[in-house]
Amino acid sequence: MAVSIVLLIRLFYLQVIDNTYKEFATSNVLRKVVQYPARGLIYDRNGELLVYNKAAYDLLVTPREVKPFDTLKFCSLLDITIEEFRLKLKEARAYSPYKPSVLVKQISPEKYAVLQEVLYKVQGFYIQSRTLREYPRPMAAHLLGYVGEVNRAMIESNPYYESGDYIGISGIEKSYEDELRGKKGVKYYMVDVHNRIQGSYLEGEADTTALIGKNLTSSLDADLQEYAELLLKNKRGSVVAIEPATGEILVLANSPAYDPNLLVGRERGNNYSVLSTDPVKPLYNRALMAQYPPGSTFKMANALVALQEGAITPTTSYYCAHGYHSGNFTIGCHHDMSFTLEPSIAKSCNTYYVYVFRAILENKKYKDIREGYEAWRRYMLNFGFGRTLNTDLANELKGLVPTSDYYERFVFRGSRWRALPIVSLSIGQGELGITPLQLANYTAMIANRGHYYIPHVVKEVEGQEIDARFREPVDSGIDRQHFDPVVEGMAQVMQPGGTGAMSMIPGLEVCGKTGTAQNPHGLDHSVFMAFAPKDRPKIAISVYVENGIWGSTYAAPIASLIIEKYLNDTIASNRVWLERNMLKANLMDPNRIIISNGTEE
Repeated sequence: MAVSIVLLIRLFYLQVIDNTYKEFATSNVLRKVVQYPARGLIYDRNGELLVYNKAAYDLLVTPREVKPFDTLKFCSLLDITIEEFRLKLKEARAYSPYKPSVLVKQISPEKYAVLQEVLYKVQGFYIQSRTLREYPRPMAAHLLGYVGEVNRAMIESNPYYESGDYIGISGIEKSYEDELRGKKGVKYYMVDVHNRIQGSYLEGEADTTALIGKNLTSSLDADLQEYAELLLKNKRGSVVAIEPATGEILVLANSPAYDPNLLVGRERGNNYSVLSTDPVKPLYNRALMAQYPPGSTFKMANALVALQEGAITPTTSYYCAHGYHSGNFTIGCHHDMSFTLEPSIAKSCNTYYVYVFRAILENKKYKDIREGYEAWRRYMLNFGFGRTLNTDLANELKGLVPTSDYYERFVFRGSRWRALPIVSLSIGQGELGITPLQLANYTAMIANRGHYYIPHVVKEVEGQEIDARFREPVDSGIDRQHFDPVVEGMAQVMQPGGTGAMSMIPGLEVCGKTGTAQNPHGLDHSVFMAFAPKDRPKIAISVYVENGIWGSTYAAPIASLIIEKYLNDTIASNRVWLERNMLKANLMDPNRIIISNGTEE
């Protein structure tokens, strides 16, 4: 019995006491220093640097090595209180008394230089170099994204990360985290009792080399992005512009926005708290996450489906008597005349599209209206509505194109399906929810006459090819010939007599469509979509201006100015007045007054 007890005591000593001693002893002569690689740089499509790195330093502590010292002077150098210091040291000791952990993060190079002069006098503390992101132009914050410290859930889901590591939280930084972060390395150093490095351990044989992150070339046009953000100033809304031939995103602008430099450095937490509680929601990515009714911009979608299904032809005519009337049900309109397809787009006749939508649902090729609706919805999904587009940007929402089960449950409730209860879909209202990105993609699909490329914001990753999914065209399911009358109607929108004529650009044939998205919470939203030139288009764009009322009032002028800037590199002298009006417009002014005809005072 006594022998057994002796053996147990010896075993306990070997496995617990001795290992603890060895860990402590090793930590006094060896220092493991993680080598954090610089994140990859991000450029715009023209080679302009958008995101680079600047030096920063973390102060680490190994609690078991700390000896008494002048904490007051030390804390003053670090810009922290003694109470903060004691709390952080307590947290570090709870994490591990023998392992180093971060005490103060992101010390500036200037502060580090001063700290170096006193650091050798205190034991248990040492510096670890890091890099922070820097943004030379305060723009595109939602698209570029930001970097933040990993949390416990991130560490548990990915063994690469350890406490104190940083990771892309949003935007490109998140989507391309694996490429941008590089690979950490480790160096082992011999240190003396004063915590001073005496040389490499085993002459560096145990070290591993850090691999720098890969550089990215984005599809963004920095000058055009900056111009779009300027035009959106003092407004709530977004601009998304796409190159139709490639799906490359030229502009992804949100307003209100914020300076991405606010979410860098030691003030990041405080700044994030301010931004996240700001009632204008500057962190909200409207371009990817806001879901609006598309309004009249949706009319071409219904026209294309009706043409493909043989429900109408370009010369099919419907009469508008100041709206569509059926018993007590009315959808209003401004016209008293007959329309065929092209002028119905140019003049944006609501009545015409109610008849078109009914022709789709009541098509004799379907056994009932529910089957017709399900066929219509499949086309909408083909167009990129009601689902995510599988872009390379995080947080993209899918919008809403209701299923037939939804209408069965909440509208028809077992009764016979009829077209009338859901005809608001004909003019882009009702239950539809479309994101600005989806609207721009739909515009690119029309510009390409039947296909689109998945929108993406990175053109090139250093040393590797772009994802294959961005190189394959996505077919809309609509035959090429059906786009000709639709495109012609959109061209007439931007000509005298069309709803977007005020925004026509001399010498440039633009195809567009105005829209007014109904808003149950206040003034309607101003919507516009366009592409240019008409043939071989180089840009497709969507603009939403919340509470802007008419599509022709704000969204169309802003879109036309961005198109002109991109294609002509300047604004024509006879359109400078329009630019000036958009720049000075303040739709967030609480004293803004709307008069009865929809204009402003």
